[in-house]
Amino acid sequence: MIVRRAGEADVAMLAELRGVDGDKLSAYADWVAAHAETHLPFVAEVDGHVVGAAWLHVAQRVPSSESLDRWYGDVQSVKVREEYRNSGIGGALMAAILAEARVRGLLHVTVHSGRRAVDFYLRNGFRHHRQILLWEPTAS
Repeated sequence: MIVRRAGEADVAMLAELRGVDGDKLSAYADWVAAHAETHLPFVAEVDGHVVGAAWLHVAQRVPSSESLDRWYGDVQSVKVREEYRNSGIGGALMAAILAEARVRGLLHVTVHSGRRAVDFYLRNGFRHHRQILLWEPTAS
């Protein structure tokens, strides 16, 4: 298995893993190109085929008196093809994302997880945090 930063040549595979196809593929490719500095995709390959992907969103917090340079990350869209799940691929993708976070000196990395994946993130070094709150709009 190889885990690496995805490039322009990987856009079709990234789109497929997200369920984006047909007439939306071009717009997806444009979005990936437009967000290349803030949304960093990583892919996992087995025998030359992309079998998983994960994204690290990098953003800057408002400067404080202690630091003007306050960058953080958010894990987004972790997908592993079903037949490759539970084989260490997701963990390898997370290791690559967290290594990138360390290299960039990010303050922290968050993830908004579905219920089924919470244990996966806990195994990969994430923890529950009492200060994360969520607001969602109510239906009108």
